Amino acid sequence: MKGDDRHLWEEATQDEYNVINGNETWEIVDLPPGKKAIGSGWVFKIKFKADGTIEWYKARIVAKGYSQCPGIDYTEVFAPTFRPATLRLILALAAIEDMHLRSVDVTSAFPDGDLEEEIYMLQPEGFHQGGPNKVLHLCKSLYGLKQAAHQWNKKLHAALVEMGFKRIEADHSVYIYSNGVVKIIVPIYVDDITFASKSNAAIDKAVKDLCTCFKCCDLGSTKFLQGVGIGQDKDKKLITLHQHQFILDMLKCYGMSDCHPVQTPMAPGTVLSKTMGPENSDEVEFMQNVPYLSAVGSLQYLATMTHPDIAYTVSYLAHFSSNPGPKHWAAVKHLLCYCKGTLEHKLHFNGQVDSCEFTTYSDAAHGDCVDTGRSTAGYVTTLAGGAIGWASKLQPFVTISTTEAEYISAVEAGKEIHWMRNILGEFVYPVKQALPLHIDNQSAITVSKNPEHHGHMKQLDLCFFWLREAVNEGVITPHYIPLLTCSPNLYLSPKSNIAETEWVFWFNF
Repeated sequence: MKGDDRHLWEEATQDEYNVINGNETWEIVDLPPGKKAIGSGWVFKIKFKADGTIEWYKARIVAKGYSQCPGIDYTEVFAPTFRPATLRLILALAAIEDMHLRSVDVTSAFPDGDLEEEIYMLQPEGFHQGGPNKVLHLCKSLYGLKQAAHQWNKKLHAALVEMGFKRIEADHSVYIYSNGVVKIIVPIYVDDITFASKSNAAIDKAVKDLCTCFKCCDLGSTKFLQGVGIGQDKDKKLITLHQHQFILDMLKCYGMSDCHPVQTPMAPGTVLSKTMGPENSDEVEFMQNVPYLSAVGSLQYLATMTHPDIAYTVSYLAHFSSNPGPKHWAAVKHLLCYCKGTLEHKLHFNGQVDSCEFTTYSDAAHGDCVDTGRSTAGYVTTLAGGAIGWASKLQPFVTISTTEAEYISAVEAGKEIHWMRNILGEFVYPVKQALPLHIDNQSAITVSKNPEHHGHMKQLDLCFFWLREAVNEGVITPHYIPLLTCSPNLYLSPKSNIAETEWVFWFNF
C-alpha cells in the first residue's frame, strides 16, 4: 500500500480479518482431493457522510464467487431490497405521524449467514497461515459468494421474526411490529436497517434486541441512507430528501464541476435518434473516450431516488446506450448542467396534512419515439406534498391512437395505486375511499369506465381492462385534469415565495 493514508487501510484490513476470523467464518484445512478452492481478494472503500466528509475506511475480504458452479456451490441467490418508493412512503408517513428515525448498520452482515454448501477458498493476501496447501473451509457465508445475500437475508428474517416483527407482502424487505399501542416500521437494505416509530423507547428496545443477535453499529438519528441525505424538522413536521453531495461527486467525476447551470433537463426542441451514432472515425474515437454509459447510470440513480424532474430525460438518453454519438453526449452534458442548478433542491414531505390520502397523475406522449413509433408513458404519485413514486418509459408496443396510449399509461398508474393501497394497509393505515387518478384525456377516462370507443381499443389484450374493473369496484376514480396535454416530461420547480427551496410538481407540455 502507498499513500499517506496507508496506515488507515492497514488498520481496516486487520480489523476486518479479526472480525471475520473471530466470527468462526472459516477453518484452515488441507484441500480435500477432488475439490477446488475459489479465489479470495480484498475490496477497499471509503465511506462518506452526507456532507462528503470521511466516515471510515472500509476493507472487506471477498470470495471470487464468479468461479462458483451453479447447482454445486450454490442454488438460491435471491435477496430482497426495498423499493425507493417504499422508502419515500415510510418517510412521508414519518412526517405525518411525527415518527423518530434511527439507523443501524450491521458491522459484518454476510459472514453472519449460515452456509449450506461445502466451499473452500484460498487464504486472503497478507494473512496466510500454515503451509502452501492450506485453504479455508467456509463455515459461514462471505462477501462475494453467490448465495451470500440470500443466506444473510434468511438469518436476519429469522432474528426479526423472533423479535416479534412481521414481514409485509407488498415489499419483502420491510418489517413491521405492532401490538396495538406501539408500531415500528423497519425498511432494510442489505445491512442498512432503519427504524421508524413514534416511540423512542420502542426503538431503543428493538435496537438492543438486534444487537444481541448481530454485531451492530448504532448510527443514531437517520441522516444519510443509500446516498440520500435525510433532514427532519420535528417542529415543522417536515422531512426532506436531497442528493447534494452525490451531484457534486458526479459532476466532478465527469469533468463538469465548473459548468454553467441551465433551466431545463433537455434543450427545447431536442429530438434524438439512434441514427445519430458516430459517423466517421474521429467521432468513433471521440465516443470511445466518453463515459456515456457511466454518466447515464449515475443520472439514472439520481432520477430513481430523489429527482423525478429528470426521469423522462434519463429514460430518453438511455435508449441510445448501445451506440451513442456526439449529439447524445451533448444532451447528457446538458442534463448535468441542469443538475448543477438543482444542487439545493429537495423533496419535501410535509406532515401537516389530515390523512394518508395520496394522489396520482398519468400522461402519455403518443408515438414520440422516432425510432420505434412507440409512446412514452409516465405517472407520479404524491403524498404529504412530495413525490412518492414515479416512472417515465417507453410503452412495450406501438399504440395506434392517443386514447390507447393514454389508457395504457393509466393502467400502469393504476397498478401503482393498488400497490400503494396494499402497503398502506399493511402499515395499518387502511385506505377505504376510492383513490383519484388524474388523466388529461377524456376518451381514456371514458374507456376506463365503460366499453366505449371499441374501434380504438379492440386490439388490446384483456389484461389491460383490469383498470375498468378497479374503477367499477370503486377502488380508483379517474378525473380529468386539463394541465397534462402532450408529454410525460415531469419537472420540479422551486417555489419562489418561501425561504428554503422546496419542490412542487408542474407539467411542462
